[in-house]
Amino acid sequence: MNILEVPAVKMPVEADELRREVRAFLKDELEKGRIESKCDCWLSGFSDDFSKRLGQRGWIGMTWPTEYGGHERSSLERYIVIEELLAIGAPVAGHWIADRQSGPLLLKYGTEEQKLHFLPRIARGECYFCIGLSEPNAGSDLAAIQTRATKTEGGWMLNGSKIWTSGAHFSHYMIALCRTSDQDPKDRHKGMSQLIVDLSADGVSIRPILLMTGEHHFNEVFFDDVFIPDDRMIGNAGDGWEQSMAELAYERSGPERFLSTFPLLNELTNALLEEENHQGLLAVSRLVARLWSLRNLSIGIAEQLDNHVPSNISAALVKDMGTQFEQEIAELAREYASVIPSVHSSERLSRLLAESILQSPGFTLRGGTTEILRGIIAKGVMKG
Repeated sequence: MNILEVPAVKMPVEADELRREVRAFLKDELEKGRIESKCDCWLSGFSDDFSKRLGQRGWIGMTWPTEYGGHERSSLERYIVIEELLAIGAPVAGHWIADRQSGPLLLKYGTEEQKLHFLPRIARGECYFCIGLSEPNAGSDLAAIQTRATKTEGGWMLNGSKIWTSGAHFSHYMIALCRTSDQDPKDRHKGMSQLIVDLSADGVSIRPILLMTGEHHFNEVFFDDVFIPDDRMIGNAGDGWEQSMAELAYERSGPERFLSTFPLLNELTNALLEEENHQGLLAVSRLVARLWSLRNLSIGIAEQLDNHVPSNISAALVKDMGTQFEQEIAELAREYASVIPSVHSSERLSRLLAESILQSPGFTLRGGTTEILRGIIAKGVMKG
């Protein structure tokens, strides 16, 4: 049986200065009316201008080498910035996936040309990526994907579709997992590759999947004879499964997995304090204790990823526990908030509560369903 070991990480002293700087910037953005706080901001909060302003401050691609547009800051400094952005509910959806996982993926597996072409633009907040993994007929079985790229002169011809693709409608590129050779009956994970797809290319079509809120961040994406040049394959043909699994560790372990509804928790706490609702505050205190544990686990995994330590199992644990936590915030607010939830309300607590209730069903879907994640955890812990 394997034992999950995640380091206990203490934030450096200089972290306080950076946190104050980020908070002052966000306070100014709110006071000037440039942004509005909302729940689930990393998927539903899009602002092209805000992403560019973050890029100008050096808060995208923070850990990347300077030759690729990065700033060579520590993973803990980056953690502080994204934690503050999520806590305030800032509109970060545009650059989020590119900064979180597409950029690191290119740094690890991409060619020099790919790094020089894409990474500086991502770091400036000008280039957005989405993830092409899930497919309509594959369910949670990622190895069952059918999207296929066939070799042709100078590149690959891509055909198939992806579903539940967050941000495809405003992204410039997709990193798509596809089959580039026939499935091996002895190993279903062989024969997959990852391609960088220009979403403005001929043959790409995007169809929205609307949430119950009426908002749009999920999509279906279709490929009909889309030509992908040879220089847009990531790494070597056939390495796609290994790459995508490494990528998922970034996707599942970050603070967005337990801070999506934090603006609601913060607003609810303020309301309960004002009302002197001691029973409600006691319930909130129990959630805050869990939040602290999740945060420490997430920070430890961030350091492991920075040191190239495999973290797939512990990342799946953060995602599973974080999903439950976020949904419980919404349920707790339903019980104790003395407001009627409405996405159109001018009252902040009412609006945040409505956003959380309507968006929370999607929490168990994105980044891997609960059942799949628990299978990964069980198999990983019992192996060996």
